[in-house]
Amino acid sequence: MMNRDSKNRGVLLCILSGLMLSASFPPSNLHWMAWFSIIPFLISLENTDYREAFRRGLIFGIVHYITLIYWVYIAIHQYGYLNPIISASCMLLLCFYMSLYKGIFSLLYTVIKGVRFWPFICASLWVGLEYVMGWALSGFPWCLVGYTQFQNLHIIQIADILGVYGISFIIILVNSILAGMFIEQLKRRKLVFLLEVLITVALGVTFIIYGIYSLSRYNKKDTQGQRILKVAIVQGNIDQSIKWNPAYQEETIEKYQALTYSSRDFNPCLVVWPETAIPFFFQNQELSLANKIKEMAINEKTWMIFGSPAYRDTEKGTVYYNRAYVLSPEGIVKGYYDKVHLVPFGEYIPLRRLFPIFRGLVQATGEFEPGKSLSPLKVKDIDAGVLICYEAIFPELSSELVRKGADLLINLTNDAWFGLSSAPYQHLSMAVLRAVENRRPLIRAANTGISAFINPDGRILSESGLFVEDVLLGEVSINTIRGLTVFTRYGYIFPILLLGFGIISVIGVFLYRMIHL
Repeated sequence: MMNRDSKNRGVLLCILSGLMLSASFPPSNLHWMAWFSIIPFLISLENTDYREAFRRGLIFGIVHYITLIYWVYIAIHQYGYLNPIISASCMLLLCFYMSLYKGIFSLLYTVIKGVRFWPFICASLWVGLEYVMGWALSGFPWCLVGYTQFQNLHIIQIADILGVYGISFIIILVNSILAGMFIEQLKRRKLVFLLEVLITVALGVTFIIYGIYSLSRYNKKDTQGQRILKVAIVQGNIDQSIKWNPAYQEETIEKYQALTYSSRDFNPCLVVWPETAIPFFFQNQELSLANKIKEMAINEKTWMIFGSPAYRDTEKGTVYYNRAYVLSPEGIVKGYYDKVHLVPFGEYIPLRRLFPIFRGLVQATGEFEPGKSLSPLKVKDIDAGVLICYEAIFPELSSELVRKGADLLINLTNDAWFGLSSAPYQHLSMAVLRAVENRRPLIRAANTGISAFINPDGRILSESGLFVEDVLLGEVSINTIRGLTVFTRYGYIFPILLLGFGIISVIGVFLYRMIHL
C-alpha cells in the first residue's frame, strides 16, 4: 500500500513534468528542456499499480495541456461569445480528453517497466499514442513533443524520413534512458542498460550526422531545376471583433490595397493575403469591392492568392466554404480550394443537436462545409499546395498536396482568434515541420501574425511581428525537379510500426507475467 507522502511526492513529480514540458514549447527558447522534462513523470510511475498510474498520467496531462492550450479559453470566450464558465469548461474538457492519452500511456507503462529494452517500448507507446491522437475524433495533433525542436535544425532534418514522430521518438527515448538512471530496478541489469544507452547514443549521433548532411545539401547553390518566385506576404492585422462587420469591409480592402501597393518597387510575381482576408463573398464578382481586387491584380500585373468565404445553394439550403482563390494578372479567377479539414466547434459543430451551446462559436461566419478535394492550385507555371489555418498541423494534408505535384506550400491563416497568447508561435512551429517533411518551401500569411517565409530545411528566412501591419518580401527558390521524400511517399508508416511494436510488447509482457505468476 502506498503511503500518503509517497502519493504526494508522485503527484508533485507529475506536476513538475507537465510544467517543464509546456515550457519546452514556443514562445519560450527552452526547447532543450524537452530532453529531460518527462523524467520526473516516469519516476513517479515506479511502484504504482494500474489505477494509480492512470491517475498520475491524467494529472501530468491536465497540468501540461492547461498550461499549453489555455488559449482555447480566449478563442471561445472573447470571439465565440460564450460566458466565462462555459468557455473554461470547454477548455478543460479538451484538456481532459487529451490527458486520457497520457493516462493510457501510464497504464501501459506499468506493464513494460523494468523489462529489457523498456525505454524503446516506452518511446514507441508514446509516439504511437501521438499518432492516434492525430486522427481519432477528427484529430487534434497540436504540439506533439517533436515540435519543441523546430529551431534545432540539426535534429529536425530527419523529419523528411520519419516525420515529426521521429523527433518525438528520440526525445522520449532519451528521457527514458535518463530516467532509468534513477530507477532502482535497472541497476540490477547494468549490461543491458549500458547496451540501451549505447543504442540511444548511436541513434542520436545518426540524427545529428543526417542533419549536418541535409543542411549542407540545401545550402549548396544548385541552379538546375531552380526557379525564383518573388512573393509579397501582406499581413493586414484586422481586428477579429470588427472583421465581419459590413461597415468595415471597404476599410479592410483599402488597407490590404495600400499594403500591397507598398511592395510595388519589389515587383512581386505573387501576392499572398491571409485566410478570409476578404470579409465578403468574392464569388459575387459584380460587387464593387470584388472589382477593386481584380483591378489591383491587373494594375500590378501580379498573381494573387487570398482567402474568402464562399457559398453554394443546394436543395437543403445554402452551404458555406472556407475558400482560397487564385487570381491571375488579368483579373481572372484561375482556381480555388475549399478547406477540407474544418475546425470542430469553430467552423462546424459535430453532432449539432447534442451541442446547442456551441452555436455561438460559428455565428460570426456561419457553419462551413468541408471541401471535396485536396489539389494544388496553378500559379503561373508553378503548383501551389494551399493549407488553410490549422490544416498545417496535419502532416498527411501537406504530403498529399506534394504527392499531387505541389512545388511549394502556402498556409493562409487567421490567428487573431488566439489573441496575445502562445498559440500563434506554436502554430508557426508546426508549419516549419511541414516544410522539412516534404522538402518544399512554405509561405505563411497570417491576418495578425505570424507570417513567414520558411525554407525546405526548416530555416525561417523572415517573419512578421504579432498584431502589426506588415509586408514581407522574399524570393522563394523552387526546385521543380525535386523528388518526393520518404515521408511524403510513405507518411505514417513509422508511427504505425511503433504503435504496433508497443502494443505487441505490452501484450507479450502481460501474457508472460500471467503465465509465470
